[in-house]
Parts: sequence; C-alpha cells; structure tokens
Amino acid sequence: MGVGVSIFFLTLGAILRFAIEPDVLGENVHIDVIGLIFMIVGAVGIVLSVVLAPKRGQTSEDRLMHRENNPPDL
Repeated sequence: MGVGVSIFFLTLGAILRFAIEPDVLGENVHIDVIGLIFMIVGAVGIVLSVVLAPKRGQTSEDRLMHRENNPPDL
C-alpha cells in the first residue's frame, strides 16, 4: 500500500469518525468504529511506506555495457 492509498484511508476514517453521526445507519453499524479502524490502517500504511521506501531504492543495480563499433575481421 502506497502513501497515497494510506492518506486516502486516513482521510476516509477521519470523515467517518468525526463528520458523520454514529447512528446514521442504525444501532447495529458503528460508523465511528469503522472510521477508527480506517484511520489506524492508514497510519500503519504511512509508517510502513516510509520505513520500507529506502530498502526499495537499494534493490536496483546499475550495469554498464561496453560495446565497440568495430566490424569483425573476416
């Protein structure tokens, strides 16, 4: 999960937690708890993206290929 998706989950969770009344969908669905779960998932995703980002950058290798433009001797 990238940083963008994590920010989306964090924002969606904050909207569900703070901007919507908890009893909109009835007493059986707790929107505030779902919002809290989304905020936790978003925060964990951001932390993991930041921690694992330097390791992803080190996996690439630079290879130099040397070619000569001389035709073969016949």
